[in-house]
Amino acid sequence: MGCFFSRRRKPAQGGQLQQQAGAGQDAVTGEQKAPQYSWDLRAKIDPKDYTFSGLKNETVGRLPGKVAGQQFVIQDCENCKIYIFDHSATITIDDCVNCQIFLGPIKGSVFFRDCKDCKCVVACQQFRTRDCRKLEVFLCCATQPIIESSTGMKFACFQYYYPELALQFKDAGLSIFNNTWSNIHDFTPVSGENNWGLLPETAVVQDYVPLPSSEELKAVRISTDATKSIIPITRGRRQKNSDESCLAVFFAGDYTTANARKLIDEMTSKGFQLVQTKEVLMKAEDAHRVFQQSALEFIPLLEKGPVVALEFNGDGAVEQCRSTINDVFSGTKVFVSESKASASQDVDNFYNFADMQMGM
Repeated sequence: MGCFFSRRRKPAQGGQLQQQAGAGQDAVTGEQKAPQYSWDLRAKIDPKDYTFSGLKNETVGRLPGKVAGQQFVIQDCENCKIYIFDHSATITIDDCVNCQIFLGPIKGSVFFRDCKDCKCVVACQQFRTRDCRKLEVFLCCATQPIIESSTGMKFACFQYYYPELALQFKDAGLSIFNNTWSNIHDFTPVSGENNWGLLPETAVVQDYVPLPSSEELKAVRISTDATKSIIPITRGRRQKNSDESCLAVFFAGDYTTANARKLIDEMTSKGFQLVQTKEVLMKAEDAHRVFQQSALEFIPLLEKGPVVALEFNGDGAVEQCRSTINDVFSGTKVFVSESKASASQDVDNFYNFADMQMGM
């Protein structure tokens, strides 16, 4: 395995090496001091601080702030409980057996290789497995998850909360609304067999990855209550209960995330199901394609930043969504499907556009 922690010395702009103040003569002895360069003053990174290797029957982890965007390696662990309560750059998990693993937001990829009988909670930009068997994963993934030469894989929607998690998602450049957890691509399908499926809707995170028991890790104030999850719980590719869906789109502003969460709470409390969410930038031409005759009203709002779209499902979803937005969000511009007849087209128009934007 290559070393992830190499650092190259770069000349400063203009080709001159940048010296820190203090280079020159010593004020007391008059002797010439060796120059100090900016890289000499950085904290030295020890790869061992970012590796769990060869562990058996142990509970280990890293508290918030202890990984801080570095790369991490987990390898050759057996019967372990492993918790990374921080954001990281990338994580590789190799040759682990019967482990229970929590991984906080990963800016790049997480790659499981030659692992079996593991249960995981994972948030990442890219998810990939190779030569794995029987992994059960509560997943948040911004792009399409990929499995390769892997069997017995089961997936559910990421659900987890601790106070630092929202900022860690932001530091990792991940949106809580971009989660394609159930849109799995099997790189090596076998005719007549299915290498992956979904965990039961009733699956509870704590039954798969229990809360840490060590005194150090107990300091993290965790909730696995689905209603508190930092990631909205979506149905994904599960079969819809109704042939009626509704699209709601919030535009960028100070309260976009809070407003979207509020509408999710209002609708799900009334029995409607959140199918999928998406946060994506739109241009004027996209608005015409998605919002049709309403486009001109919303185009000026697109310059402020990405939109957040929500699809709700259930009989009466359009009427209830429109009513809730009128009652709760008066004064906030929101696109909502006008009728059951137009709603399915709204959903298709938006998510087809969003998938193209995100390279799905």
